[in-house]
Amino acid sequence: MKKSNVIISLALCGAILVSGCASMSNTAKGGLLGGGAGAALGAGVGALFGKGKGAVIGAAVGTAVGATTGVIIGKKMDKQKEELAKIQGAQVESVKDANNLEAIKVTFAEGILFSTGKSILSASSKDALTKFAASLKNNAQTDVTIYGYTDNTGSLALNQRLSQERANAVGQYLNNSGIESARLSTIGKAWDNPVADNSTAAGRAQNRRVEVFISANSTMIQQANDGTLK
Repeated sequence: MKKSNVIISLALCGAILVSGCASMSNTAKGGLLGGGAGAALGAGVGALFGKGKGAVIGAAVGTAVGATTGVIIGKKMDKQKEELAKIQGAQVESVKDANNLEAIKVTFAEGILFSTGKSILSASSKDALTKFAASLKNNAQTDVTIYGYTDNTGSLALNQRLSQERANAVGQYLNNSGIESARLSTIGKAWDNPVADNSTAAGRAQNRRVEVFISANSTMIQQANDGTLK
């Protein structure tokens, strides 16, 4: 990349920091991330927009993704984010995927999905996951990655097993609800990446959670590049 382009990209990012990126829609951020700024700043922009721990979301397509593509995909993600925000118990955020495109992170607290120490879905959680699956069907050209997390109580082996079983339970329910298995990945993370202090009961409750990431797959990206995505 030319030096002048890097300088412009850095200036754009600085402007976002001043104006407050949290107020930007996925459409607006998608245009920036799909263009030079996302390519120049990489992980820095990821931390800025993703509010995450630097985890890679989705599969890198290995080809250039233009600003227009970012805008188109951002619109798709904005629409789905609005749908998901209506689901009771779902905490919905915008994040960045491996291609510097906008993706969605949905967090379900343990109490919404499971009884303490269990991996069997509660009856009430099935209503939320049924609505979640319906939204995934409406945006079929996406990949879905499900992470299970625990607090740090008990052995690592026990928590690793529990976190994987919980991720699997969510994935299996979505699959049974009509989401193709090829779209789904499940990963148990035990007590990795805590979002709160494990030394307090309130913090441990926040750490016991399932996170689901929705990102554009290669077909969506290609169609957005071609201008045929609907």
